[in-house]
Amino acid sequence: MTPPARGAPLVSLRGVAKSFDGGLEVLRALDLDVYPGETVTLLGPSGCGKSTALRLLAGLTRPTRGEILWADPARRERLGFVFQDATLLPWLDVFANVYLPLRLAGVSRAPAAPRVEEALELVGLSGFRDALPRELSGGMKMRCAIARALVTRPALLLMDEPFAALDEVTRIKLNNELLALKARLDTTIVFVTHSVGESVYLSTRIVVLAANGGEIVDQIPVDPGMTRDGEYRLGPVFSQLSRRASNALRRAMGEDEP
Repeated sequence: MTPPARGAPLVSLRGVAKSFDGGLEVLRALDLDVYPGETVTLLGPSGCGKSTALRLLAGLTRPTRGEILWADPARRERLGFVFQDATLLPWLDVFANVYLPLRLAGVSRAPAAPRVEEALELVGLSGFRDALPRELSGGMKMRCAIARALVTRPALLLMDEPFAALDEVTRIKLNNELLALKARLDTTIVFVTHSVGESVYLSTRIVVLAANGGEIVDQIPVDPGMTRDGEYRLGPVFSQLSRRASNALRRAMGEDEP
């Protein structure tokens, strides 16, 4: 059952299937609505189609069957994508890496500069605008990648396990920073993770996908008004939601619940 949401969806997937060469069917018939202002996390085992769903939303690949419907087609052109690897160009400094999407869109450097500086300020990298990627820590590289995605002022931010390769302390810190960005910008986010804890901490809705076809096993609403902090991580609501998500993940992998 789809949790109640306010207004019309920003984007909807209807009966979306995706097969690759050799006949491998990653998604079979995915129906999913993403509403404005949500943080929807796709949680599931490897191979369930989480990253494929993001690439379909981004237009990086096309569905084999089904359709992707945008309430406002113009918003389809306003997407930001953050990959698991920061994918920074090593010969460009931080400013130039963040400026790159605007440069590719034909915006010259001078009029783009305020937007680049704003994006750097949002992620706390204003003091590192001239640094090269090799001079940045792993967390700073990911902040730069997030700034690059935000510089276009996207209507939808797609994030494919962006913190998976980071140590736990840095990961928690960047989780908190993402929540602060979300509150400041009211951006709609679709986030992919393998981490139950991360999904419960960041989401307003967790969508658990099954292996072998990406069937939705459960959709778990998370109160967007709750304060997300260390106390929340240790509290009963976090524990209850984590248990429900963990049990859904077991079903997604074909295992019995304890």
